[in-house]
Amino acid sequence: MLRAGFRCLAAVDFNSTAVKVLRMNLAENSHRKLPAVDHVLERDLARFQPQELAAIIGCDHVDVIVGGPPCQGYSLARQVDGANHGRRFIEDDDRRNLYQDLLRFVDHFQPKIFVMENVLGLRSTAGGGYFTRVQKEARELGRKSGRAGYRVHDQIEDAWELGAPQKRRRQLIVGVRGDQPGYFLPTLRPARRAVPKIALGECIADLPGLRAGNGDNERDYDLKRRSKQMKRLGKPARRFLSHVLQVGQASKLTNHTARSHSDRDLRDFRLLREGESSARAMRRGVRFEFPYSKDSFKDRYTRQSRYEPCSTIVAHMSKDGLMFVHPTQNRSLTPREAARVQSFPDWFVFPKARTSAFALIGNAVPPLVAEATGNAIKKFLSAACTSGAKPKGAAEQSSKLDRTTDEALQTLRQFASMAPPELRALTRGEFLRCWRALLHLVPALHPRNALDHGESDEPWPDAESIFPELEPNQSRRYVRSGWPVALVPIGREAWRRVRVRKLSVLEIHGISGARLSRRRSRSDS
Repeated sequence: MLRAGFRCLAAVDFNSTAVKVLRMNLAENSHRKLPAVDHVLERDLARFQPQELAAIIGCDHVDVIVGGPPCQGYSLARQVDGANHGRRFIEDDDRRNLYQDLLRFVDHFQPKIFVMENVLGLRSTAGGGYFTRVQKEARELGRKSGRAGYRVHDQIEDAWELGAPQKRRRQLIVGVRGDQPGYFLPTLRPARRAVPKIALGECIADLPGLRAGNGDNERDYDLKRRSKQMKRLGKPARRFLSHVLQVGQASKLTNHTARSHSDRDLRDFRLLREGESSARAMRRGVRFEFPYSKDSFKDRYTRQSRYEPCSTIVAHMSKDGLMFVHPTQNRSLTPREAARVQSFPDWFVFPKARTSAFALIGNAVPPLVAEATGNAIKKFLSAACTSGAKPKGAAEQSSKLDRTTDEALQTLRQFASMAPPELRALTRGEFLRCWRALLHLVPALHPRNALDHGESDEPWPDAESIFPELEPNQSRRYVRSGWPVALVPIGREAWRRVRVRKLSVLEIHGISGARLSRRRSRSDS
C-alpha cells in the first residue's frame, strides 16, 4: 500500500513478532524511499476499540481500511484438530467470526473503501454460510444509522498473474461506500514493477547453494554468482531481481539458512525428480523409506521445479518444509527463498529464528498482490474525486437513455418481465438501456455479484416501490449478493454478452462506449 502511494496511519496486529518486524522494516527505517508507518500497534482487535484507535491517530475518518482475519477457520488445508469442510467439520471455531472485528472498525471509520483478504476456503466453509454472512453484514454497515451502507463484491486474485512466482489464489471482499461514484473493477492489473508469470528458478537462481542445516543468517552476496546468473537469465527475470526483489538495495543477504532434515528424509528427497511429488514418484514405482500407509495414502514430499511457479507458500513451513524441496539442492527452501517467492524485497529482514520467519512469510499477503490492490484503490478514488458529482447511483450518472428515475422505472419494468430468450434477442442499445436503469434504481448492487448468489433469500424491501406488481413470494433478494431474484436474469444476460464479446467489462460497470482487451485468468471463469 505504501508503494501504491498511500500514507499508513496505523498497522495493527496481536502477534508481537509481526509487529516487531514491521516496525523494524517500515517504521524505524525510513531509507527505503517509502514513507514510515505512523503507528505500529500490538493490539488484539477482539478487545481493541475503534474509539481507542481514533484517539491514537487523531481522526475518526480514513479513506481506506485493509485487513486479513485469520484464515485457519476457513482453510481447506486444516487437518490437525478437525476440518472446515466435509465430515470432520468443526462447528464451533470462534476464529470464523473474527471478520466481524474488522467490520467494527469499518463501521466506525466509514472508509470510502475497504478490502478483506482471505483463503478460497471462505467460499465453502459451512456450505458457504460465512461467505454469505461476510458480504451481507458488510453491505449493511451504517445503514441502521441512516448512512449509505456499502456496495460489496468478491473477487479472486491469482498471485502468479500479479507477479509473485507461486500458485497462490486468494479471496478478496471489497466494499465501496454507497455514496461513492463508480464500481471497483473486479480484475487487478500487475504493478509496474511486476513481472507476471516468473518461474521459481528465475527468482532464486542467484542465491548461494546450501546443504541442509547450513547457512548464515547474515552474509555477503555472492556477486560473481549474481553476475553470472544475470547474464544467463532473460530480461524479465533480471527485472524481477532488480525491481521487485531490489537486490541492489540490500547491503547483506539475510535469512538464507537451510533447516536440518533427518538422514531418512534426505535419502527420500534424492529419489524425487524435479517437479515431482512423492505421490507421483510412487506411481512410477519409487519406494520411499518413509512408512506410507497403503490404506490411507497422504502425500508428503514435493520437489519444486525451476520452470514453474512454486507451490503456495504457507505458514506450515514453520513446522517442516517437506512440500518445498529445492529444485536442484537436497534440502527444503530457506526463509529468504520463501520470502522471494512471496515477492518480499531482499532488504526486508525477518527474524533469525526460522520458525518465526516462516510463519510470518507464509501468513503474509504477497507485497505485489497488495501493491496491485493499492494501485486499483488509488485509481478508483482518484476517479471518484475528479467526477465532480455526488452520485445517486453507481452507474454513469448522466445517462442519455434514462435521465429520470421515472423513466428508469418504466424501462426496467418493461424488460424485467422478459424471459431469457427475449433478453438475448435485445439489441445492444436496448439491453444497455435496461442495464443502466437497473443500476440506477438499485445502486447497492455490484455487477460482479450478478452470477454468485448463494441459496438463501430474504424479503426485498424496495420491491414495492420498483415492482409493485410482484407477488409477495417473488419480492425476494438473495442474501449473499443482494440481487433481487426478479432481476437475476438480466444480470446473467449481461455477463453472457461479456463472454461472447458483445459487451465489455467496462460497459457492464457503467462506463459507456468502452472496449477492454482484458487479461483472461482462471478467476474470470
